Amino acid sequence: MPRLVKIATTGEVAPGQKKLVEADGYELLLCNAFGDYYAISPICPHEEGPLQDGSLVGEIVTCPVHGYDFNVRTGECQFDTDFRVATYPVRVEGVDIYVEVP
Repeated sequence: MPRLVKIATTGEVAPGQKKLVEADGYELLLCNAFGDYYAISPICPHEEGPLQDGSLVGEIVTCPVHGYDFNVRTGECQFDTDFRVATYPVRVEGVDIYVEVP
């Protein structure tokens, strides 16, 4: 059964920023795109590059290794549709940010 886990507060991740977080043993990348929060896997599925070290522009995070870019809302790779990152539902309650993990 999925669990809702607090991972941050809204003041910790400004628009256009991202933060590596942990939720019940899951390492996630929390992204703030235009004031909306998204949680994705922090590992690029192409060659396991660290997405937390890449850039976040709008809803797109780019892997610093080979430039593969992923939509943080959908997980879809903009460069190659064979690749995608896992996404996790996020909920904001007041200033607290929660993620749903399996």
